[in-house]
Amino acid sequence: MHQPFLHDEVINMNNKLVITKKLRGDDGYRVFSVRIKVDTFDHINELAEETGRTRNELIGMLLDFALEHSEVAGERA
Repeated sequence: MHQPFLHDEVINMNNKLVITKKLRGDDGYRVFSVRIKVDTFDHINELAEETGRTRNELIGMLLDFALEHSEVAGERA
């Protein structure tokens, strides 16, 4: 017998397909825009082509690395 499709977003109740609402951002990610220099954009595109990863993946990896390896310096004179 065929098993009904069950997923977090789909509930099978009494032969009705009940689809729950998906809240924006509930996947642990947030979307925002940022302005970057053309050279930076081009470099990310080159990395994407070279590695087969998406720009989004690369930007996330680069940001994670930068955050892990950064520190706040004292005030400027």
